[in-house]
Amino acid sequence: MILAVVASGAGAGQGLAQKVDVQGQVRPRMEARDRGGGDDAVAFTTMRVRAAVDATLEARISVFLQLQDVRAWGEETSTIGDFTADQLDLHQGYVKVGFGTVVSAQVGRQETVFGGQRLVGAVDWTPQGRSFDGVRLTVTPGWGRLDFIAYKLGESSVAAVPEADLVGAYGVVDLGRRNALDLYVLYDREAGLQSTDRVTYGSRLTGDLKGWSYRGEFSLQDGDRRGSSVSAYMMGARVGTSFAGGRATVTLWFDLLSGDSDGGDGQTKVFDTLFATNHKFYGFADLFLDIPQHTGGLGLRDKAVKTGYRLTDALQVALDLHQFDLAEQGGFSTSSLGQELDLTLKYAHSSNLEFTAGHSLVWSTDPLRALGRTSGNLHFGYIMLDAFF
Repeated sequence: MILAVVASGAGAGQGLAQKVDVQGQVRPRMEARDRGGGDDAVAFTTMRVRAAVDATLEARISVFLQLQDVRAWGEETSTIGDFTADQLDLHQGYVKVGFGTVVSAQVGRQETVFGGQRLVGAVDWTPQGRSFDGVRLTVTPGWGRLDFIAYKLGESSVAAVPEADLVGAYGVVDLGRRNALDLYVLYDREAGLQSTDRVTYGSRLTGDLKGWSYRGEFSLQDGDRRGSSVSAYMMGARVGTSFAGGRATVTLWFDLLSGDSDGGDGQTKVFDTLFATNHKFYGFADLFLDIPQHTGGLGLRDKAVKTGYRLTDALQVALDLHQFDLAEQGGFSTSSLGQELDLTLKYAHSSNLEFTAGHSLVWSTDPLRALGRTSGNLHFGYIMLDAFF
């Protein structure tokens, strides 16, 4: 039904599209989580259903429409009593216009992924994902790519929320031989009694060198946030290699997000990850999705070893070990938050069907429990089916 509605919209109006590409996805995921308290274990199944059309209207003009339904199994409480489609929403809907072969613009609701999604990402792990309302201008010269964004985050004239915006520029310079340098500046603002006017800028260097892959990045935040001046930073590094004929990989990983041990001095020193896909970086148990909130404003230091092995062409296994620490110890007796071990199995049944299963074990410390993230040693497991076309 969803697919029929979306597809019919592509041909509406006075003329038919020159080309229509129909896409879809069904992704149920069963999750179980035990925070370590003995009686607080939960298990549930979420499901994402997406239907989309990508319609080329004429040369260099196209429209992309994507509807989605996100729900938990059993939340309707009746197999026949709910028919309101209250979980149905527009995830993406934009028009793309090309100006020559180098410049294009996307206007409407759209996902946005910059770099490794450290600051702006689509958060695909969550059933709902993330999308923005606004305009994106893309320039693709011979040396790389440059994106300019102007997104509306809050509109007081239509909702009881403060005015809020995100604007910025993100450039990728192609250095050759699969090496690239990213340079960016992002400005986010929120009006109100405790307004925010903040700038995040930095760089990211990625590539391969003699069989070793690497990533190095550094970001600074400046400006004002809710009555305090901002002076914060983030840095990260990664180096990895493959062996056993390319079937095995090992990666050493380090991230540091600055923290603030004195919240009353009128200066905010804790780094805010903005609109990042934090699931990719800080452990699959998702204890640190909202930074700085989930670390009590004390920042985060993450040292990790990540390994992977392709058992067959279709089956691969990954094992990651994290050591989490607070960047600032604050009033705790230790800065250690604990360790996390993530085991992931992925099986590609075909080019349109994948199965993924994972288990995470977190050995927590007193600071992590005091922050309310666990009640003891945490277990998290999931099984996910992903069918798409």
